[in-house]
Amino acid sequence: MYLKNRNWKYYFLLIAIFIITGSIFYTNNLVKKLGREEVKKVELWAEGIRSLQLNPDQDVSLINRILEQNETIPVILVDDSGNIIDYRNIKVSEQKKDKILRKKLRAMKEENHSIEVDLVNGKNYIYFDDSSLLNHLAWYPFIQLGAIITFILIAFIAFSYSKSAEQNQVWVGMSKETAHQLGTPISSLMAWMELIKLGNLDDHLAKEMAKDVSRLEVITERFSKIGSKPVLKPGNLMLQLNNSIEYLKKRTSGKVDFILEDKRSSKENIPVNAELFSWVIENLTKNAVDAMDGKGVLRFSLFEKGEQLVLDIRDTGKGITKKHHKTIFKPGFTSKKRGWGLGLSLSKRIIENYHRGKIFVVSSEIGKGTLFRIILPTK
Repeated sequence: MYLKNRNWKYYFLLIAIFIITGSIFYTNNLVKKLGREEVKKVELWAEGIRSLQLNPDQDVSLINRILEQNETIPVILVDDSGNIIDYRNIKVSEQKKDKILRKKLRAMKEENHSIEVDLVNGKNYIYFDDSSLLNHLAWYPFIQLGAIITFILIAFIAFSYSKSAEQNQVWVGMSKETAHQLGTPISSLMAWMELIKLGNLDDHLAKEMAKDVSRLEVITERFSKIGSKPVLKPGNLMLQLNNSIEYLKKRTSGKVDFILEDKRSSKENIPVNAELFSWVIENLTKNAVDAMDGKGVLRFSLFEKGEQLVLDIRDTGKGITKKHHKTIFKPGFTSKKRGWGLGLSLSKRIIENYHRGKIFVVSSEIGKGTLFRIILPTK
């Protein structure tokens, strides 16, 4: 899960870089294009002034319309001597008008934004600057960059928190799973101890106590294999299945009917880790018994399908909604008030990562039961 989230982090970063680069490139091109359009507007404005001064008797309505259309581009018109004749789109106060215009004119000259207007008695010069719209647009990519960087930081913090929360959830789940695993044999041993105190000691009781002690050893072996690759050895799956069921049957409600069906045509052994496989069976069995509230039918059917061995586990419990068929295998998911939320996640890891098999919900109906399926390769 962590590796998958880490990969998504890299994908997200690459997408963000692509968006930023594309946005800056596109906006810069747009700014240049608009800048050229503004230069054309100023040139047209200059041509209007030249035409008006050379031919004062002509119809000036069109020229005035051209001059009045410039509502955004700051312009200053000066004569040969550098005196300011006119200006547009520059906010100034009457008290500081001359000082502000001179300062603005020097800035325009430094930017070399000027157009020469040839007249009969000399020349005029039009100096201009980028419009406020163009200036705002030029800053847009950097504002967008800041917004995206902020979003990336928030996403990174959220990812780090999610990772930490997931790890905490797994550790909490593991501690509860440990208690859950140890609970059955310890409870049985406590019951046997009470019988011993009452003087009811016989061979059967001793054998059952030995089974519980052996179970504690198996649990220790199971947890020691977490995080390391277990060894798979040829084993009789039916025998291991039967041993797990027999142990749980005597420690489960007597109102649960266990049915074990062997439909295989071949009885060959398959590669399996006995301790871990029995863990899966116990998790599924306990979940099924809880789903049935300690009363119902639990059927195990073992059969072949090509070069695969299939184990179906069907209960008559409460059922699982379709939207949770995959969610139930994620760490922390549980529908129990006192649930530990890690058993099915561990079961999935054992079957799919360690045994190269599959485990999934085939079907489920609310109020009627659920069918789990385990598929294992025979070789």
